Amino acid sequence: MSAPLTGVFRSLRSHNYRLWTAGALVSNVGTWMQRIAQDWLVLTQLTHHDASAVGTVMALQFGPQLLLLPWTGVAADRFDQRRLLMATQAALGALALALGALTVTGVVTLSELYVLAFLSGCASAFDAPVRQTFVSELVGDADLSNAVALNSTSFNAARMIGPAVSGIVIASVGTGWSFVINGASFGAVLASLAFLRRSELRPIERARRTKGSFVEGFRYVWRRPDLRAILLMLFLIGTFGLNFPIFISTMAVRVFHTDARGYGVLTSIMAVGTISGSLLAARREARFSSLLVGGGVFGLGCTLAAIAPTYGLFGAALAVIGVAALTFTTGTNSLMQLSTESAMRGRVMSLRVAIALGGTPLGAPIVGWVADHFGPRWSLGVGAAAGFAAALVAVWAIARRESTPPTRAGEERVY
Repeated sequence: MSAPLTGVFRSLRSHNYRLWTAGALVSNVGTWMQRIAQDWLVLTQLTHHDASAVGTVMALQFGPQLLLLPWTGVAADRFDQRRLLMATQAALGALALALGALTVTGVVTLSELYVLAFLSGCASAFDAPVRQTFVSELVGDADLSNAVALNSTSFNAARMIGPAVSGIVIASVGTGWSFVINGASFGAVLASLAFLRRSELRPIERARRTKGSFVEGFRYVWRRPDLRAILLMLFLIGTFGLNFPIFISTMAVRVFHTDARGYGVLTSIMAVGTISGSLLAARREARFSSLLVGGGVFGLGCTLAAIAPTYGLFGAALAVIGVAALTFTTGTNSLMQLSTESAMRGRVMSLRVAIALGGTPLGAPIVGWVADHFGPRWSLGVGAAAGFAAALVAVWAIARRESTPPTRAGEERVY
């Protein structure tokens, strides 16, 4: 049994990666506490069960991924990644504390929440591509796929802990304290970045400062049929499928009539599935076929969740969705980084993040509208259709792989 475990957790042999993972785990717990508290604040305190308002908050948080796209990837490729991460993490922590102060004092309004959500989205837009590409500086390309999967494990372990804790905090002392705890949790990741052994980092080639750097990245992706297929799949699932705050909150409140604790438990149940999916991904090398499986099972899981007659069966379906979602998203992350030239990774990953999360401003209001007018179960049907459509794209991409051989060094296609 020891040999497989060594394979699954091999990236933890690196001191820097262990330190980074420990700090990120603490911060991720706080992040999930805030996500649950924020949705609950909008749904039950600032509106009367208005799913469209939840969708608007999501749109404001993820819209900057598209709005700032010409600058975020270039920044990740050009600047010192550790310092850039410290700046973005500090900004996110300060914004969480500001929201906490407004909520604890009872003066927060929906408009103020919208503004803070947008500012947080701007900080996250710069944070996401550098945070993803920084992993290669910690462990190198040989263990990159494993480290990406373990990052997902950490993130989703926090998803299992954070929502349940947030539900208890909300019920016990109020929503605002979840935001305060999240703001304080960013201190852990800032400390981990400060104490990294810089001599053991593996700096990747930095991009030169030239005009048209963003356009160069876009052209690079456009020349790659495999990357275009991945981004199309991400658009489908990211825009119409990864709207879990809407799916879970509306089903919890409207269909199963549960309280904040019940809502938090549902999100934690889903995390069990996501942890399983990320650990499975850590055991194997990324392949295009995993995207096909992930998309198809995601569609099936959303279908089962949409027709689930009881709270327990709905939770079981969420676990299936979690496995599929992590199989899919971890696969896209690893495949795109490993098949991209090092100097282009920041821009390529910024496109990935923009497509995966930036589609939310379009998809979240639509899914919220469907939930409001046709019911939460129908909104899950939209997610199911997105998963099945992504699987069809994967089938098409695999079928034509022989006609798109690699043409340049560093552009190996993994199917």
